[in-house]
Amino acid sequence: MRLEKILDKLGSIEKNSFIKIIDSIISKNPKNKKEINEILITSDKGLKSVDSQNIANIFTLISSEFKEHIKSEFQEITSQLDILIDIIIKDGNCIMKQDWFSRLYEAEIKNLNSKIKSLNADFENEKSDLSEIRKRDYQIYKSCLYTAYKNDVESNRDPRITSDELSILLTLSKQLGLSQEEIKLINYSILPIKKKDIQDVIKELKNIGVIFYSNKENTIYVADEMVRILREVREKEVAEKFYRRTLKLLREPIINQIAREHNIDRNHTFSQKIEGIIKEGVPFTNLLLSKIYKSDSTLTQRKKILNELCEKGLNIKNLKGATLDEKIESLIKYFDNVERDEKVGISLDGFDKLLSELNVTLPKLNMQIREQFQFQEEHVLKADFLLDYNIKPRDILDLISKEDLKMFIRENGIKQRGDDILNILEFYKDVENLYLENYENVAYRDLNQLKENGIAIKESELGLKFEELTKVIFKGLGFNVDDKFRNQLNTKKDMMDILLNLGNDEIIIVECKSVKERGYNKFSTVSRQLKSYQNLAIKNNLRIAKILLVSPEFSDDFIADCELDTEMNLSLVPAASLRNIFEAFKDSTYQEFPYVLFRDIVINEERILKALRK
Repeated sequence: MRLEKILDKLGSIEKNSFIKIIDSIISKNPKNKKEINEILITSDKGLKSVDSQNIANIFTLISSEFKEHIKSEFQEITSQLDILIDIIIKDGNCIMKQDWFSRLYEAEIKNLNSKIKSLNADFENEKSDLSEIRKRDYQIYKSCLYTAYKNDVESNRDPRITSDELSILLTLSKQLGLSQEEIKLINYSILPIKKKDIQDVIKELKNIGVIFYSNKENTIYVADEMVRILREVREKEVAEKFYRRTLKLLREPIINQIAREHNIDRNHTFSQKIEGIIKEGVPFTNLLLSKIYKSDSTLTQRKKILNELCEKGLNIKNLKGATLDEKIESLIKYFDNVERDEKVGISLDGFDKLLSELNVTLPKLNMQIREQFQFQEEHVLKADFLLDYNIKPRDILDLISKEDLKMFIRENGIKQRGDDILNILEFYKDVENLYLENYENVAYRDLNQLKENGIAIKESELGLKFEELTKVIFKGLGFNVDDKFRNQLNTKKDMMDILLNLGNDEIIIVECKSVKERGYNKFSTVSRQLKSYQNLAIKNNLRIAKILLVSPEFSDDFIADCELDTEMNLSLVPAASLRNIFEAFKDSTYQEFPYVLFRDIVINEERILKALRK
């Protein structure tokens, strides 16, 4: 769930710790202080009075400073931050009830203690699966960590890992090729884990700003933006779902090779071994630099293998970069952009239909998804629910075996030639709803963005499409979009785009203007056009309740000219605001939208959304 949405759900007390930390960072002159001040200048009561959207914008501007704030917390040796962060950044754990978090925490400590015991036994057992080289690597890291920890005790100081010591230990662990899980096991073999009270754990995480806690709902929230920062802190370069997507493309001998190196049981199934590699926290870059190739493969061969993995397996054409490192960096950036993208790839209705039909063909899928993402809820195959956890259609399809995917395709009449997952996504695209989700892009006539989102349309068709979609929205708001009456009124000279018939000879006139340039600024032209529509209506003894002008946005000059106009009852409606109102209306108790809410020069979206939620 995005930070803005979480902030909207919570009260001021529940946001207080997070706001204090942001305030503290701002007071220390962060690198984007100028941009932050531009946001804050409209607020005379400081950060606490800033709306959720702008707090989220400020958080983006101070993300690098916030990351350093979290890193500094790792110097507290007893914090257990590595354990706790690994729990809350796991796919599916960004929203958790307190009791569920408590269970995951207890299970993780129990699991770590068991693995520490097993690792210590392997150290002493000459016949263990651990190679002598791996034992040596573990011992080197353990000895260095022991020295960093004990030198404070010997100097009669509280034990801490300083930032310099932590930097050295991180470098050492990378050079030794240790996974995050291996590092944890060695760390806690020196400093035994003490299980804390869950309320204390939540308080600590809340106080350093990484979680929000709703007392009313007993629920922990971790924002998508926060998860990305915490993942960086833990040196995890991609989300688990993308790591899994990549590993599933590898042959089993390669998976076995990686499992052997990191002490993962090779007798497990293919899927279990993949989950074990992800759980271990094997660095993604290291995996693609060396672990997926034969030991004697040349650099040219490695680049060819990586290119084929991306092009044929991940459907990423022309991966940027000349060197292997640059190609891997490009792949990580690609996954990061996919994760940040709010677009689902298919419409929400299409996603719901896909989940419903998957559930019919694969009745065990609901339980599989619950277990994979550690969900507490019983029925999880719901689009809105999964999207709150940033889980998209492709992420669900990635978890289904090839055999089950092919069975699903056959049973639902989906195209069988080509890539199975892409064929399924295309089948459930649901074009009308996909257009509605791209309403603002149509308004801006943004062909490139529309194409990227799977919509093929000619530029000459965009104006009419914007008008059609606006009609769909007003119908969805409960209005009578009366095309028949409009056609009777229209003349060759005066042709209204949309007429909303309120009954009793009362109407609303809606004009749609899609424009490429930012800041619509042609008031004199559009006002003449709207006044002629007004005169046409009056001539036919109609009362005009409102005139609405819908466009992607309006310039300050346009708004100022509109404010000075005394002849029309005109309101300006930004396209994004109209779509947000439409989405809120669907969840409201109203049968028909109360058009009296359209009373501002530029409609006040926040006030209207608040009214609809009452």
